[in-house]
Amino acid sequence: MQAPKNQNLRWFMLSLVFLATTINYLDRQVMGLLKPVLEKEFHWDEKDYSYIVMAFTTTYAIGYLAMGRFIDRFGTKIGYAVSLIVWSLASIGHGFVKSTVGFIIARSTLGISEAGNFPAAIKSVAEWFPKKERALATGIFNSGATVGAILAPLLVPYILGHYGWRETFVWIGALGLFWILLWWRFYKIPEKSKNISKEELEYIKSDQQGKTEEQSKVPLSELLKYKVTWTFAIGKILTDPIWYFFMFWLPAYFADVFKMDLTKPSIPLIIIYSGTTIGSIGGGYLSSYLIKKGWAIGRARSFTMLLFALMVVPVMFSKYVENMWLITIVIAFATAAHQGWGANLMTTVGDKLPNNYVSSVIGFGGMLGSAAGILFPLFIGIILDTFKKAGNINGGYNIIFFIAGISYIAAWGIIWLINRKKMT
Repeated sequence: MQAPKNQNLRWFMLSLVFLATTINYLDRQVMGLLKPVLEKEFHWDEKDYSYIVMAFTTTYAIGYLAMGRFIDRFGTKIGYAVSLIVWSLASIGHGFVKSTVGFIIARSTLGISEAGNFPAAIKSVAEWFPKKERALATGIFNSGATVGAILAPLLVPYILGHYGWRETFVWIGALGLFWILLWWRFYKIPEKSKNISKEELEYIKSDQQGKTEEQSKVPLSELLKYKVTWTFAIGKILTDPIWYFFMFWLPAYFADVFKMDLTKPSIPLIIIYSGTTIGSIGGGYLSSYLIKKGWAIGRARSFTMLLFALMVVPVMFSKYVENMWLITIVIAFATAAHQGWGANLMTTVGDKLPNNYVSSVIGFGGMLGSAAGILFPLFIGIILDTFKKAGNINGGYNIIFFIAGISYIAAWGIIWLINRKKMT
């Protein structure tokens, strides 16, 4: 069935999800950007700051499952609204705390509530898009994460310089409260929307095979019976930690290896993080294009994920690259590939399961991926400290890049083996 012309309500709904994802990453980035100021204000050492980071990552992992279950139980509209209201208030609350314990509490609240973003976003895509467009839609909203990560370094210094660190938390946190007004006013599932045309509704439902939209509490034991629950979880466990490395260690890598001055605009990092937007949207577009060309849905997703897994492989050979700009290109391809991989991995859940299962499965897999993301930094720290003491910090980074290069291929291979009897 062809998409109806001039019937684009689903894309408007997606714009709300994109905006929420942008705000999500804006809110979580503020703390890291204000770290030097807060260290002086509260006399923190690295250990104090690590407790605050651990509070966020741990509750984020727990929140993935909890919020996913909550969203499937009460629906996308209520679930997304509750998640964003709580994380906006938690973000604002950072501006009023007066102790390290206060930051731990605020950060924990932010972590558990921000975890609702992706389960709600994927569920919204499953509600509003046919399967052949879901990966593209996921890639578009997922690019909001990159936009938020790029906007934060622009907004935070400006607000900090003119008003102070407390006001920075308050102003950026308040953005989510404005979003709530739009979400509550406009979002409805397609069947209940008065503004959707009959043609667009039929198009959205054209390949959903009568899946129910009824909200119900699905037992976790029921979710664990499905292959897609485990393939999604494995994909997250093996690749989420690599993404955390790309997000949080690349600045240090360029500073340690190429002596880049992080107090000045970092062109390599801008190139790398900007490229992730292209990867996210491009990855979603490719599998959607293949499906429209007649490929089976599972085959199109699997081929696209394999292609992006292969794009990460060149980082394994980073030790042979001495030119900063060449390694920037190699890493840019890897980070863009991660976003393309992620867009398709998340979409597979909606492909296989009824919509009222989607957020719970996303939450379960996201929880395991985030848990792995808590442990992997400990490994990174040990490796880098060991090689730094030996005077070869680049050797430590090369080991981590090697692991990154094989992680996506390993994840794709395991997923393929689990699904080899049925590729639909």
